[in-house]
Amino acid sequence: MASIPSIPNYTSPVPIDLLAPPGAPWYALQTQPRHEKKVAAQLVKKHVDTFLPLVSESHRWSDRQKIIQVPLFPSYAFVRVASTAEARLAVLRTPGVLRFLGSPGEDHSVPDKQIEDIRSILAQRVSCTLYPFLRVGQRVRIRGGSLDGIEGLLVALEGARGMVISVDSILQSIAIRVEGYDLEVLAPPAGPRSAKTPSGIPRLHELH
Repeated sequence: MASIPSIPNYTSPVPIDLLAPPGAPWYALQTQPRHEKKVAAQLVKKHVDTFLPLVSESHRWSDRQKIIQVPLFPSYAFVRVASTAEARLAVLRTPGVLRFLGSPGEDHSVPDKQIEDIRSILAQRVSCTLYPFLRVGQRVRIRGGSLDGIEGLLVALEGARGMVISVDSILQSIAIRVEGYDLEVLAPPAGPRSAKTPSGIPRLHELH
């Protein structure tokens, strides 16, 4: 009698309920202080699409100096998961995760453009620092060069022209120098305050 062939095990090791479908939005997570890298590593092991922006910093000890990678936005990371209660719960159960940004039932996703802009800045090794979060002011877009298409708020940065790129959901911003770049003025934000700029931030014509 012929033996019955064994049936291969096709069970996927990837938890399907955590996989983000095509076009799924990004969401911001708040983590415990100094747990950003641990959280990101655990989420990657769970096959969660995770983005933790890192920048290099020089730290000096008594006997040596070392370049280390630190989070660009302390206590925050970004994830893209399926929009199910099970997927969000699996992320929230990750040690070190405090919460998703935003209120339950509200869409507080992070626009893809903001994630792409931050990736481009880090890939080009552009020097950037955290900057006070700003909501209003003159918005511009870089035209041409390695940072083509990046949008932000035009400001005076240490006597030169700078741009502030903001991530609304976590109320965090970074600033980069844009001297030498061709800038395109975008339409101002709608509303009665659109013609104004925050205190201390010069208007576009003041920076020429």
